[in-house]
Amino acid sequence: MGVAAPARGGRRTVSVSLRRARPDDADFLLELVTDEDTRPFLSTRAGESREAVLAEIDRSEREPEEFGWYVVEVDGERAGCVAFHTVNARHRIADAGRFAIAPAFRGGGVGLQAARQFQRLLLRELGFHRIELQVYGFNERAIAHAEASGYVCEGVKRRAYLRHGEWQDAVQFSLLADELPD
Repeated sequence: MGVAAPARGGRRTVSVSLRRARPDDADFLLELVTDEDTRPFLSTRAGESREAVLAEIDRSEREPEEFGWYVVEVDGERAGCVAFHTVNARHRIADAGRFAIAPAFRGGGVGLQAARQFQRLLLRELGFHRIELQVYGFNERAIAHAEASGYVCEGVKRRAYLRHGEWQDAVQFSLLADELPD
């Protein structure tokens, strides 16, 4: 991918931030969500063409309360993405997904910091009451990440999605506004 790795030995402190995706992020986002190391773990909702990515960026700008695609940055450099869409506006429920960290930035805590910032964004700034998250049952790394970032496992949706030619379980997680640490 077109990103530089942060220093690994003697881990330096990095500044992780989120910002809404812009049209000039389209190539980075497309490369990230279609990367062979990332794609097998994302839902089929992730953009599969530059035009689809640009359409979703446009939607994120036009409907900021209903949908958002965010770029994760490390010290100002693109390092990943995460998205949400409103499931139920009346009850303030958001569905989170499309969480991906570029391979060069994995393993240094960037994903955990980004996840916590995303939770604060949705629950504090945008005023959602509940974040829901589904992870494929075979994605052990994402399940561990969800638990480490504070999501509560609510159960398994058995053989819910046809993926890779087989029915896959979906592990369901949530986080409520009053569960978010200050």
